[in-house]
Amino acid sequence: MARRALPTTTAVALTATATLLLTACGGSGTGKPDDIKGADTGAGSPSASPSASASAGVDRPDVSAPGDLALVFDFAKPSDADRAAALDDAANYIRALNHGITKQNPEDPAFQFYSAGQAAQYAHTQIKQYVAGGWTLTGKDRYYRATTNPGGESSKVKTVRVTFCEDQSKVYGKEVKSQKVHRTEESLASYQKFTLLMASEHGSPVWRAQQVTVAGKATECRG
Repeated sequence: MARRALPTTTAVALTATATLLLTACGGSGTGKPDDIKGADTGAGSPSASPSASASAGVDRPDVSAPGDLALVFDFAKPSDADRAAALDDAANYIRALNHGITKQNPEDPAFQFYSAGQAAQYAHTQIKQYVAGGWTLTGKDRYYRATTNPGGESSKVKTVRVTFCEDQSKVYGKEVKSQKVHRTEESLASYQKFTLLMASEHGSPVWRAQQVTVAGKATECRG
């Protein structure tokens, strides 16, 4: 049973354009990211997130995975510093989501640190559904073919859109109580495409996911 084929989970497909996000978050309507909710504080997640330090010594949360779950990120590092940092923290958002699932904690501080708004709600819902269903994860989960594109920027906030593929053909659902692993065969349903709108306050090294779009059965990610 593949990770997102669990009967208690559904993928969310919402628009991740900077314009719509800024409008929804009370921006000025000029298309500039003057006030992206949670970009600097993590607000907008199910509960309050730690504030990001503008210094290099940010106290980041644990996003480690258990020994039986390998998260593989085959990402080429962009030469642009902002795009590279946004890509790194997009990967941390995925790690944090999986951390919450394997820790069975819908209020896990890790995803709250790396997301806000709709992206935080998506992570919270995914984790909550796994916990309610009595499932966790095991196997190898691979992410690849990452691209980054600059979004809007203002005097306060900058954004980067990050997209990448996921191959979940080797990651499986595992029953928490019995530890029984439900294996499935590789199929088009094994492939997904993520689009994340990442935002960071100027001067902060932390980028947080604001919105996430997950497209299932992504033909372009197969092969």
